[in-house]
Amino acid sequence: MLSYDRLSRKPRLFKSFTGLSVQQFDDIFKIIEPKYPKHEIKRLSYKRNREREIGGGRRFKLFVKDRVIMILVYYRLYITYTLMEFLFGLDQSNVCRDIQKIERLIRSCLPIPQKLYKVTRRLKTKEEVEQYFPGFMAFTDCTEQPIPKPEDRLRKRLYYSGNKKKHTVKNLYSKSEGSDNLQNKAQTKG
Repeated sequence: MLSYDRLSRKPRLFKSFTGLSVQQFDDIFKIIEPKYPKHEIKRLSYKRNREREIGGGRRFKLFVKDRVIMILVYYRLYITYTLMEFLFGLDQSNVCRDIQKIERLIRSCLPIPQKLYKVTRRLKTKEEVEQYFPGFMAFTDCTEQPIPKPEDRLRKRLYYSGNKKKHTVKNLYSKSEGSDNLQNKAQTKG
């Protein structure tokens, strides 16, 4: 099971999993730790007709330090909740809830990336692309067009597409910021 104690013994792994050195994490955690009780009381006091007093009910399985590690690993590696479940010894629904419950506090202490837009849709114009990706330089796309099966054995092998299960020619389309026309380059093999 992944935890601060286990991960901090291997500084290179700690850095690659969280994006922070152990010392940087300790400095940030010194800021987060005193704010946590206040954050938890604020989070739990939004209900008006509580059946239990604040602090009643089940405790978190992971300590605060380990939950901070969990959210940093999630945002650093963008792995699925299923893998997080395996790494941290929680059910994936608990991983999701734990991240949601502590995310606001961590965001207030540390800049965490967030989605720029909530609805995913295809960008159709250059202006829309520029809005979400300022300063983009170029884009590249590739298509495959079917061709008749070549007679030559070598050409059969070169033009066979595993994706389409047919013989194809790949066409590369690229557009740079300076040019307004598409450049079409057929990639020939062999």
